[in-house]
Amino acid sequence: MKKRIAILGSTGSIGTQALEVIEENPEHFEVEVLTANNNIDLLVEQTKKFQPNMVVVANHCRYKALCEALKDEPVKIFAGKEALEQVVQLETVDVVVTAMVGYSGLLPTLKAIEAGKHIALANKETLVVAGEIITREAVKNKVNIYPVDSEHSAIFQCLAGEHMNEIEKIYLTASGGPFRSLTEEQLEKVTKADALKHPNWEMGAKITIDSASMMNKGFEVIEAKWLFDLKPEQIDVIVHPQSIVHSLVQFRDGSMKAQMGLPDMKLPIQYALNFPKRLPSSFERFNFLNYPKLTFEQPNTKKFRNLALAYEALEQGGNLPCILNAANEVVVQAFLKEKIRFVDMPDLVEASMQQVTFIKNPVLDDYIQTDKETRLLTSSLIKQRSKN
Repeated sequence: MKKRIAILGSTGSIGTQALEVIEENPEHFEVEVLTANNNIDLLVEQTKKFQPNMVVVANHCRYKALCEALKDEPVKIFAGKEALEQVVQLETVDVVVTAMVGYSGLLPTLKAIEAGKHIALANKETLVVAGEIITREAVKNKVNIYPVDSEHSAIFQCLAGEHMNEIEKIYLTASGGPFRSLTEEQLEKVTKADALKHPNWEMGAKITIDSASMMNKGFEVIEAKWLFDLKPEQIDVIVHPQSIVHSLVQFRDGSMKAQMGLPDMKLPIQYALNFPKRLPSSFERFNFLNYPKLTFEQPNTKKFRNLALAYEALEQGGNLPCILNAANEVVVQAFLKEKIRFVDMPDLVEASMQQVTFIKNPVLDDYIQTDKETRLLTSSLIKQRSKN
């Protein structure tokens, strides 16, 4: 039986690569649902090619144009955030790829889990914001969450067959981003264009900036806690500029497992979609002779304070990771619009973490209100800084 796939965020980096995997394996997968936020030109192209049953554009303003472009196609068309939450519950969907960016992926992912759909999780913010709720609901509804992030996929692959063995520690590898070797003084002068040039991976603008600031790695630390039921002290980050070792697991006897390969997101996507079976692929193969040296170093949390802030949020728990995420989404957009400097981002995130109301044991409504409160506060802090 083919697996019927819904892709939330099909026009983004992960979504387009997921479609490439599906196209290369037509005997295993078929597209049931595609969604996008604004990019209807690409959504139309994807719809004509993959013939899904339904498409959704989150932005209501793009609905008429989408309907007009697809008027000759046998596809159902919907718009709005509520539609996103509804289509993931369809009986005809087997796996939901959550490739939306940021907080917007939380509620659709939660609705999919409540409907018993297995999740190929690329939207790390879902677990950052509400990891306790998501993992609890997944257990309750007997839903598997398959990580798509290359680092978490690596850990997941290393743990295959090890369910009886206790994890001592995991190491999440980080490329270090484009500014790894810069001084603190040099960081004050980096531009948006500089930050959008990742040395090893091709990603969307938001995640590329997060990678440059190491907030992305901080989110991955929080995500790992929920995916693998770990304590903060069991999660370490190591900078590995070549991005060949995707992450490692250390067991209680001291032995370690690493998952390696060339940087290519299609591999973890394919692994998540067809777990537990590996499919043959045409992906480029790693050659040791092309990489005679693999290097590792400690991350500089003084220079890249976002990583330290993420550990702080994880340690304190409650709604603090939600505050961290919302503040970061606002400051990244401000940086991309060139309203603030690169080095301003951690200052503003930290200020928001200190000022937004802390809730020790939040429920879903608390997360929703926290997200709104944080965005308003952070936006206000940005305006104050701009005036100064």
